[in-house]
Amino acid sequence: MEISKALSRHREFVFSVASGEVHDNAVDSRISASWRRCLGEYGLDPKDRPDPVVVSAGTLREHQQRNGDLLTIASVEMANLYQQISGSGHSIMLTDNTGLVLKYIGDPAFSRLASVSGLAEGATWSESLQGTNGMGTCLADSSPVIVHQEEHFFNSNLSLTCTSSPIMDADDRVIAVLDASSESVKAQQHTMVLVNMSAKMIENRVMMTAFRQHFIVRFHSRIEFINTLGEGLIAFCGDGTVLAANRNALFQLDYRSNEEIRSHNIDELFDTSLPALLKHTAWPVIKAEPLHDSRHRRRFYAVVQLPDLPPPTSSHGVTAGDAGGDRDTSGNNLLDTLEFGDPQMSRNILVAQRVLDRGIPILVAGESGTGKGVFARALHLASQRAAKPFVAINCASIPESLIESELFGYKAGAFTGASRHGSMGKIVQADGGTLFLDEIGDMPLSLQARLLRVLEEKEVVPLGGHEPVSVDLCVISATHRELADMVSVGTFREDLFYRLQGVRVSLPPLRERSDRRRLIMHLIELETGDGPAIEIDEDVYEKLVSHPWPGNIRQMRNVLRTMLALAESRHITTANLIGDLFHAQRPTVAAEQGNDDDTASAPEDLLRHAERDALLQELEKHHWNVSSTARRLKISRNTLYRKLRRCRISLPK
Repeated sequence: MEISKALSRHREFVFSVASGEVHDNAVDSRISASWRRCLGEYGLDPKDRPDPVVVSAGTLREHQQRNGDLLTIASVEMANLYQQISGSGHSIMLTDNTGLVLKYIGDPAFSRLASVSGLAEGATWSESLQGTNGMGTCLADSSPVIVHQEEHFFNSNLSLTCTSSPIMDADDRVIAVLDASSESVKAQQHTMVLVNMSAKMIENRVMMTAFRQHFIVRFHSRIEFINTLGEGLIAFCGDGTVLAANRNALFQLDYRSNEEIRSHNIDELFDTSLPALLKHTAWPVIKAEPLHDSRHRRRFYAVVQLPDLPPPTSSHGVTAGDAGGDRDTSGNNLLDTLEFGDPQMSRNILVAQRVLDRGIPILVAGESGTGKGVFARALHLASQRAAKPFVAINCASIPESLIESELFGYKAGAFTGASRHGSMGKIVQADGGTLFLDEIGDMPLSLQARLLRVLEEKEVVPLGGHEPVSVDLCVISATHRELADMVSVGTFREDLFYRLQGVRVSLPPLRERSDRRRLIMHLIELETGDGPAIEIDEDVYEKLVSHPWPGNIRQMRNVLRTMLALAESRHITTANLIGDLFHAQRPTVAAEQGNDDDTASAPEDLLRHAERDALLQELEKHHWNVSSTARRLKISRNTLYRKLRRCRISLPK
């Protein structure tokens, strides 16, 4: 009886809001607009939900085949998303642009309700059939939405909480919806963050796949965000014709749609010629190059990804081969830029060069920011394996539940939610090339034995598989920890330690390097590029050289970048060294070990990852303006600063 009254009250409330008797602010405006569509356009009634429309198995297969690339890409991300929120009673679904569920991954705790509600592959959850719901309303509005319990239109759906995010194509149309549904009593914002992240990842990979036979410029205003979720992508032909851009590219360059950006040639979007832009190729991958957009003169960093197949010679006479440059010398050129007379760095390079191509693993040690990743990439490019893949994996940034499948791969059906196509894993991807294991000291102890076996036997068995796959690898590891100390306390395997440390290269902290002045000059040259020469006062050099640089080269480069940006002329004086430019302090031991909540090391739990990515997205939207971001999040600036420190997010200098 009570349930019947509650359902009756919900129906009356829907009608009251839709008719205007109750102000719209009683519910979210998007929900009230959806309710009005359900009543006025679709002729639905909250108490009379029709049976779910489920297509036949043959029709479902046709839809799945029609969306083959999308489904292949999405399956991997859905499996990752499911693993991140498994045990919380969620199920993950992907629909096509009509609301038809193409793929479903179900949590056993939610399966009963899902079957009753019609949440299954082949069911159609468009708004016109199922009323206000996450997938259907997301399709109708073309934007992310949470539809929480009583916000659903039909009485029979009031126990559901649905979190949905659209996946867009190059014509700014919704091609799919990613949804996480549960019986949660709270509308969980962190779930929305994770769903949005996964949807954008799918969206970017769909675009990369669709335009794989064309050039793609990958760029961001912050160099460390290239090859991440936030990068801008623009696909273009060999003659510079813009074909498509992702939403991040449109946002960063201040364009409203793909139609608008397609009216420009690629060399009209940036202040560079097409041949010069094509020399910023990601093959060989050395570094992102600075450039400016033509409209606002904002600086970005970019690489250009070559087509899978070389396109015909363009009207500018530039081909994929021209854009690639001379691979054979690029590695040595990069090594040359890693030292300018410092004895220890010079010895490091000499030792590493001598063991290259001899099957000897290299362990690169050093504080955070000393350039361990750059050193490893330079060694790869200087080796005989330069034409093969360089595959890097950060053992500290991948959740422990995912690192095994990331490294070793898995067969189809190896675990609940696994892609039906399986995954080869990073080790197999690196076959013939170099596997770079960054922060190896953070690898879970349980996986160290498997890694040792791979290195010893030179073959890997994917999860759920039985047949080993042979691999030929050069292994370079890096760590800021003392692995010998970890061995002594039992947190790192002794046999793996000796297997990885064929030769140890210790990168000195910047404060101990004797070539700081020449290094500073080189970094300034990189920052100014082909621009006019910069004159720097001697007392500025003295201050830069004498600073202890607790953040090492990473901190120095940010300071130099800021100093140049603040300069009002080509002449740099101490007046340009203002504010908190040098005030960063070296982290304490407790902070490095993650014992202090405010200065914890890289986030390792799910919520910390979600919070970090949510903060980065908000900061991007507000162009890294702290005050504006804090107002949007409805928190104080001090609280925001604490969150940034806890999530290890550094603001641009």
